[in-house]
Amino acid sequence: MSKIESFYNDIFLKYRKISTDSRTIEKGSIFFSLSGDSFNGNSFAASALEKGASIAVVDDKNYFIDNGSYYLVDDCLSFLQELARIHRSHFQCPVIGITGTNGKTTTKELVSGALSLKYKTYFTHGNLNNHIGVPLTLLSVDERDAQFVVVEMGANHPHEIQQLCGISDPDYGIITSIGVAHLEGFGNVETIIETKTALYRHVAAKHGIVFVNSDSEVLMRNKPDSNVIFYGSPQKSFHVNCCGTPDNSSINVKFDWRYESMPLYHVQSSMYGQYNYTNMLAAACVAAYFDVNTSQINDFLVSYNSSNNRSQVIKYGDVTFISDAYNANPSSMAAALDSFGKIDADNKVVILGDMFELGENTLKEHSGIVEKLGQMHLREVYLVGEYFSAVGRNFNTFKTTDETLAFLAEHPLRNCLVLLKGSRGMKLEKVLAAMGKGN
Repeated sequence: MSKIESFYNDIFLKYRKISTDSRTIEKGSIFFSLSGDSFNGNSFAASALEKGASIAVVDDKNYFIDNGSYYLVDDCLSFLQELARIHRSHFQCPVIGITGTNGKTTTKELVSGALSLKYKTYFTHGNLNNHIGVPLTLLSVDERDAQFVVVEMGANHPHEIQQLCGISDPDYGIITSIGVAHLEGFGNVETIIETKTALYRHVAAKHGIVFVNSDSEVLMRNKPDSNVIFYGSPQKSFHVNCCGTPDNSSINVKFDWRYESMPLYHVQSSMYGQYNYTNMLAAACVAAYFDVNTSQINDFLVSYNSSNNRSQVIKYGDVTFISDAYNANPSSMAAALDSFGKIDADNKVVILGDMFELGENTLKEHSGIVEKLGQMHLREVYLVGEYFSAVGRNFNTFKTTDETLAFLAEHPLRNCLVLLKGSRGMKLEKVLAAMGKGN
């Protein structure tokens, strides 16, 4: 038996809890001393043990003490990933992998929530979707009672989805969308497509099933030849398993849907954005495919509330905010503006923050958004950040969010509908906080 198999059988199965942050140690957990660019995780091992960890895994001999509480490995991250791979091999339940440029976290929440109506479902918490988060998600699964596992997978460099599939080994797959994001790491859109569609290739290789948005040209072009369940608009040339018809007339997502020959349902949701229609339809499709009661699925979609500044509709007096300030890239920002433009409302205002990780395409992509804004009928446009300030001279521009707040304090928003969107680092949610204090 190998060293890691012994660790799995003798230590992991005994404690079953993993900690990677010595500030939030769970009593009895196994602490992994993961290091970063600016810190040595091994230096926190002693503190983790003092706070209640049972075992500290270290990869630096200088921090190892041979007293039964420390476990020395060659590399903590690789050991964590291999441990997760071994644990995954013991699952008797299906694993669903979800990735995409936009909408993967929301879709993961919707899919796992809908499946939870009938099954014991484990899923990625928050957006812990990288080379550390995916192993932590898998290791949080109790294989003794799990009936489904939903794993979100993110990538900002080539081949990352292939690597994460190698760890999580999904039986089913969903790619929510493929668009422009993280160009600094990927280099071009073709590499993004190649990286994301590794999920399709992995699932197809093990004869699993993928759920494909039939309205997406790029997903249809890259889908497997067989074992595909479709969701989207009705098509003349092939059968769409879960058909949807959106209503673009309101702020919140409204649509009709039907799975196969089941009854037709209507969703009047509390979520904003046409792009969220496809996320919700994906969840309906997956849950219905796995025999969750369709009436219960519909009730779940109607009552679902997003959080963390993801497509939230928030009112302060006579100002209604559509807050989508958790993250942004050119594809998601264009989709948000398209959806916003279709809303039948007067006095529409846009507050946009810079988009990050676009490399040499940064100014080009920001200019494209500015050009799009120029074609819309908006009362006011406020552009926030160094990049938008460089290309958005025809609009109100501010270098920082704090400068924007100072301006809005002197010129408060009144009687309008506001779209608030930007990359997480811009912290545009400060605008909401300021409005909340004033109301």
